[in-house]
Amino acid sequence: MRLRGPAGSPLTVSEWLRRWLENHPGAPSTVGGYADHVRRYLNPLLGHLLLAELSVVHVEEMFAVIAREHEQAGRRLTAATLDRIRATLRAALNAALRQGLLEENPASLVALPPTRRPRAVVWTATRVEHWRKTGERPAVAVWTAAQTARFLDAIAAHRLYAAFHLIALRGLRRGEAAGLRWCDVDLDEGTAVICRQLQPRDGRLTVCPPKTAHSTRTIALDRTTVAALRAHRSRQQAEADAYGEGYRDSGHVFTNLNGDPVAPGRLTHVFQKLIAEHGVPPIRLHDLRHGAATLALAAGVELKVVQEMLGHSSIVLTADTYTSVLPEVAHRAAEQTAAHLLRAAGVVPGTARRRGRAPARRRRLAASHTWVGLVRRRRSSLRPEPARPRTRARSPGPVRTRTAAPAA
Repeated sequence: MRLRGPAGSPLTVSEWLRRWLENHPGAPSTVGGYADHVRRYLNPLLGHLLLAELSVVHVEEMFAVIAREHEQAGRRLTAATLDRIRATLRAALNAALRQGLLEENPASLVALPPTRRPRAVVWTATRVEHWRKTGERPAVAVWTAAQTARFLDAIAAHRLYAAFHLIALRGLRRGEAAGLRWCDVDLDEGTAVICRQLQPRDGRLTVCPPKTAHSTRTIALDRTTVAALRAHRSRQQAEADAYGEGYRDSGHVFTNLNGDPVAPGRLTHVFQKLIAEHGVPPIRLHDLRHGAATLALAAGVELKVVQEMLGHSSIVLTADTYTSVLPEVAHRAAEQTAAHLLRAAGVVPGTARRRGRAPARRRRLAASHTWVGLVRRRRSSLRPEPARPRTRARSPGPVRTRTAAPAA
């Protein structure tokens, strides 16, 4: 059986992928990622095949070609990239299964190398030195508190400083920061409502809901962030006055010079440029969000509070993502564990002295009730008693006798 397209011709993989993308109900960012995979990999390598004839062998050959092309171009291809491409194809073919256009999903039957979710690592002094020597950098990295503070201090005069300050301290996604409006921010109360985001779609910015239902949230703003946003609003007003009549008041917190909202990609571009200018260890803009969570955990904030701040749907996701913490927190945990063990052994941490040593007299008294004390007492009872000094006997003196009274 050959499936038919809209004009009666056999339905190809390319035609089905186009139909699937047009009717996909997902978020713009998700659909945009799918469309990128379709354009770069699926259509060129599978699009000419008939949907009904697509097999596991075809999908395996596609991945082999992708790997070979990356190797020839000298580009790095990770197992995670292959897994995401397969996820796109699998989602499209699952939709075809639900409509009865396929009997099985070949993308689900393809074996790929196992993937591991990268863990965020901290830019310690040793890792920074290695990066400067070799250029090698982790896939996901976060700054220490000192590195974050130095970077924010270095860019304090930049017109988008408040955006990076907000992401670094409160963990917003870049689309959430781009979509934030002044009507969503209450500087007097110190709160901000995250209820929308901006994402590029079809060459223009599209307003869409946050990534998940739990991503809609209200976050608290600390005093430094409130001060940064007040200064940013004053700067923005001065830019509007200087621009003149052509200024478009979009109501967004972070805008271009003409008043249009800044694109998420623009935030990333500016961020990477500032990193290069100031010579700090490289991270992605999304890693600044990771850093906000790590810094909060290092400051002693409860995991549930961090979950709500980030808008995660599950506390398990928060715990699994941010198990790597700042070095000082790890050292503190190690010291606490060692101290607990030493307390159990009766040793004062950091010394060889045992806890609670009794005074000498108390120890001697306590020893008398031990087995050693009993043996010592037994031995002492078997020793001959020392001779006592002889005392001089007292003279009894004259004996007095009672004289009987004369009989009457």
